[in-house]
Amino acid sequence: MARMLLTALLSFALTSGARAVQPPTPAQEGFIPLSELPPGEQLPAAPFLVGSYAFFLVLMMFYLWTIWRRISKVETEMKALERRAGVPPR
Repeated sequence: MARMLLTALLSFALTSGARAVQPPTPAQEGFIPLSELPPGEQLPAAPFLVGSYAFFLVLMMFYLWTIWRRISKVETEMKALERRAGVPPR
């Protein structure tokens, strides 16, 4: 149930950004060189780049943490099975 809720919230968050994009107004049609844009409309790339790398790093750390938890759970279950079967420890 929690997984379905998390999936629904994530899909809503990802699609809500696409709805916020508005079609260009007639004044925005065509190519405008960056040097001609006013300073308020220029977006620096560094914050987006750092943000995307940070998001990816956090995502990878979470994935590795879930794998570590699953492996430790399997190891615990295997030790319990060995104890029940009477196999001497290695």
